[in-house]
Amino acid sequence: MTPGIAIMYAVAAVFTLIGAGLLLALVRPGSEGRVYAFRMVGIMALSLGVVLIMSASAMWHWSVSA
Repeated sequence: MTPGIAIMYAVAAVFTLIGAGLLLALVRPGSEGRVYAFRMVGIMALSLGVVLIMSASAMWHWSVSA
């Protein structure tokens, strides 16, 4: 595994945890603005983390098979 791929996995983990944390914070009631912001940012961060994980996995697979 190259350092670039390891960094991608680390960044993906951070964004996935932030996104999941924001979405889990919606369990407690809050104002409309807070719910909107947490939902929007949480979904985007979680999506970014998942896409980075898929991209890093593909890059790792390509570097191993080449």
